[in-house]
Amino acid sequence: MSEQELPGLLILDIGGTYGVQENIVALLKKHFCLITMKEFLENKKEMSKKIQSVFVSECRPIVDQELLESLPNLKVIGNSGVGVDHLNLKMISNFGVKVTNTPHAVADSTADIGMALMLTSARRLVEGSQIAISPHTKYFAVDWLGVEVSRATLGIIGMGRIGYKVAQRARAFDMKILYHNRKQRRKEEEQAVGAHYCEKMEDLLQQSDFVMLVVNLTPESHKMIGKKELGLMKPTATLINIGRGALIDQDALVEALQNNVIRAAALDVTYPEPLPRDHPLLKLNNIIITPHIGTATVQAVQMMAEEAIVNMLAVLNGQPIPSEVFPK
Repeated sequence: MSEQELPGLLILDIGGTYGVQENIVALLKKHFCLITMKEFLENKKEMSKKIQSVFVSECRPIVDQELLESLPNLKVIGNSGVGVDHLNLKMISNFGVKVTNTPHAVADSTADIGMALMLTSARRLVEGSQIAISPHTKYFAVDWLGVEVSRATLGIIGMGRIGYKVAQRARAFDMKILYHNRKQRRKEEEQAVGAHYCEKMEDLLQQSDFVMLVVNLTPESHKMIGKKELGLMKPTATLINIGRGALIDQDALVEALQNNVIRAAALDVTYPEPLPRDHPLLKLNNIIITPHIGTATVQAVQMMAEEAIVNMLAVLNGQPIPSEVFPK
């Protein structure tokens, strides 16, 4: 099939700060005729008829009503990543367009970053590295201590695919694993990782040494961790967020960290991203913030693109869709 015969796929750009990486572009070009947003805007009349799919990476391009109205032949939006809170699913559905995501590709890398944040915070690795390389360091203090992850209690909020992968990893550290989820996992799944179900999130918060958020952002989960929830946690506990920034009331978190309501926090996600450079969270020494790198591995980016391609082609070919996302 020649490039002209391939279905048109809209992407933001190729390369640069926000564009699709060159290796992923090569992968997409095997199945689609790529059209950048610049090319589309310069020749809307011709390009709008060709575009049947949109590839959304790092929340870009922005899919709004104006874009949808200008793409009469659009059939699918392939989101690279699992979270779709940046997409208005109901509005997109009203245009007869399907949305897909990539839950399988992201699970391992995101679970890995959750474990990395937990270990880094517990053993104060960022601080330790700064001490080790500082020109002012004359000796290593014997009372500079972290806390153990092994045999500690981990509370996982959100026991979907990623949450379960976290539990599998935590079991190797002999951690006691509690979890809160909309639905309780099957007994054999619980037993395989030694996880115990907490019907009430409050029970998990009160018992856990580490609390990890692994849930999607929805109207129900928005600011699910606020002043009340932070107050229920142990003063020695650490809050870890690998879901979405807006799961936490960040003002309440600042207050809790400043007043030692909890020991520490470790966040791969914030709201907004990046935080304003004068944000109070950036001034605290009992927090670690990483730049939303849960899926930022060579392997995960490749697998997300491959999964997105399979999804989009399934829609275009009228086949069963492996990972379709439906509006609530």
